[in-house]
Amino acid sequence: MLSVGSESVELANFCRSAVDGCPKGGSWSRDAGTEAGATRAAPGVLDYRGKGEFTAPAIFPRRDNLMSGHSKWATIKHKKAATDAKRGKAFTKIIRELTIAARVGGADPVSNPRLRTAIAAAKNENMPNDNIERAVLRGTGQLEGEMLEEAMFEGYGPGGVGMLVAVVTSNRNRTVGELRHLMSKNGGNMAESGAVGWMFHRKGDIIVPKEAADEEKMMGIVLDAGAEDLRDDGSAWEVTTPPESLDKVRDALTAAGIKPTTAEVSFVPQNYVKLAGQQAQQMIRLIEALEESDDVQHVYANFDVDESEIHAAVAS
Repeated sequence: MLSVGSESVELANFCRSAVDGCPKGGSWSRDAGTEAGATRAAPGVLDYRGKGEFTAPAIFPRRDNLMSGHSKWATIKHKKAATDAKRGKAFTKIIRELTIAARVGGADPVSNPRLRTAIAAAKNENMPNDNIERAVLRGTGQLEGEMLEEAMFEGYGPGGVGMLVAVVTSNRNRTVGELRHLMSKNGGNMAESGAVGWMFHRKGDIIVPKEAADEEKMMGIVLDAGAEDLRDDGSAWEVTTPPESLDKVRDALTAAGIKPTTAEVSFVPQNYVKLAGQQAQQMIRLIEALEESDDVQHVYANFDVDESEIHAAVAS
């Protein structure tokens, strides 16, 4: 279930609406521009424009230099996770994802793409095979373990940034209380179901260190493998794909000797809110506080910041 407080909708319906892209009666247009100066359309992403006829999306590579905060944060977070304490938290989150993926789709990674992605993430963190196997067996019920539940919560961060918080929890009420506390303490607030979800598309999202390959090499590999877009995001390349093409694009990069920082099915914003100064640093602290929670698996947010703002927030 997807819920905030007393409001709830089926998680499957939420994901379906994100894939379909817009409310009934809406339409998509390419690069819709800026709404009242507050947000700007993400390059290479179709933008919701209200009622009208639906225009089928097309694959079109874009090289605009819009730098999204979520991919910069993913790169910096990965570097921070080298410490033992951070690695332990990463293991906890991956183990929960392995368990849920196996419970939902079965123990065979060949027929379960979500489990396949979780196993790849586990191996990327050098998780022992025994840990992976036990997590999968708990998911299929062959080993005993705590009863876990998935949920997606919605909220707003500083500056009106839209946020989705994906959790796996054994106690929903405890998690809701913790999220409300963390949000209010760091300049955010919880939102009703449906208030934020329409701002995001469900996509494959791959982050690659800038030093791993130049633009021409990246473009040739990822577009041939089925990617939709390649963006220069400062210190990293961000590749977006249809969810079903994530494995193929990631495997193409790996075969070329390029190791992604992260590769997962994600909720990618349609447009971004530019933050600077105190709001930017408060936004990073909010995400960091949320991700410190063992129950929080992912935080998705439609903010755009300079990389220096992230370093300043992390150092403070």
